[in-house]
Amino acid sequence: MADPVKKKMLKEEILTYAYLILYIALSSGQIFFNKWVLSSKEINFPYPLGLTLLHMLFSSVLCFLLTKGFKIRTHAIQLMPILFSHWKISNERQLLQFDVSEDAGKWRTKIYTTSVVPIGAMFAMTLWLGNTAYLYISVAFAQMLKAIMPVAVFILGVAAGLEIMSCRMLLIMSVISFGVLVASYGEINISWIGVVYQMGGVVGEALRLIFMEILVKRKGLKLNPISLMYYVSPCSALCLFIPWLFLEKPKMDAHGMWNLQPVVLMLNSLCTFALNLSVFLVISHTSALTIRVAGVVKDWVVVLVSALLFADTKLTVINILGYGIAIAGVAAYNNHKLKREASRNISDNSQDAPTIPMTTSSNPNR
Repeated sequence: MADPVKKKMLKEEILTYAYLILYIALSSGQIFFNKWVLSSKEINFPYPLGLTLLHMLFSSVLCFLLTKGFKIRTHAIQLMPILFSHWKISNERQLLQFDVSEDAGKWRTKIYTTSVVPIGAMFAMTLWLGNTAYLYISVAFAQMLKAIMPVAVFILGVAAGLEIMSCRMLLIMSVISFGVLVASYGEINISWIGVVYQMGGVVGEALRLIFMEILVKRKGLKLNPISLMYYVSPCSALCLFIPWLFLEKPKMDAHGMWNLQPVVLMLNSLCTFALNLSVFLVISHTSALTIRVAGVVKDWVVVLVSALLFADTKLTVINILGYGIAIAGVAAYNNHKLKREASRNISDNSQDAPTIPMTTSSNPNR
């Protein structure tokens, strides 16, 4: 009996490592692919807004096909907690009857406009500005600037009342900020325009995470990455289409950029969607700590490999030292967040009153 159990455990362990390697490879590869498409003389597609719009449209279509054509479950938004407060008592049988036809449509619209739309808009902003930064700064330097993300999330969280300022968190934020400053000081070819774009993308991602906390978790919504992309991608595409229509479409018309390499762009979009699938697989088979550690490994892979792939990436000792300090701060931040989430989960499980989640999720670590 022991041998089959050991074989099963070994198989699961190998599968987990395979998913982690797939996630790191796809995540790093997607960053390199985007940089190559945007800045390569062979592709000649310096339109980050159009590229991001293409990603969102491709993701929207594939999510629709997977959920409708192949019947893959998306954990659709349900309304039971809200409808419990909107029941009607029948005078004839004294039974509780939900006025679903009257309330469901109204509350679905409200949830979409107050939850999905802000998240989709910030997601679009993050991808747009982040991809634009690649036109001005190296991949490695962009990755180093992204290390400031916990600082932005913490500051906005304190402003929104989600985080509490403490000496420990202040020290962690100071370490991360100092590391990013040192890494920036060591950058040889720095472009402040690129820095502004990258920091704008960081702020957008921080706002998206804050909206996820305020508008999703507090309302009881639990969506896995596929469900999230199913709802968010169309909204993000719409948010990107409007500025693309005025900012990049005229340039594409003037330069005759419609005769492009469709195979390359489609492969680039497919890699983006495959990356989202790999995230789904990783968080389904690992813990929150594992996905964070994998993210740190991926960041180092991007920084080091980009120095070999791109001519505009020139790493210095100060770069590496500063980034190492920032990553140490990020690791401390992740450890602090994980401990707090664990204590919160224990506290929630000890409550006597049962809660009814608006959706069921197979990925609680998300």
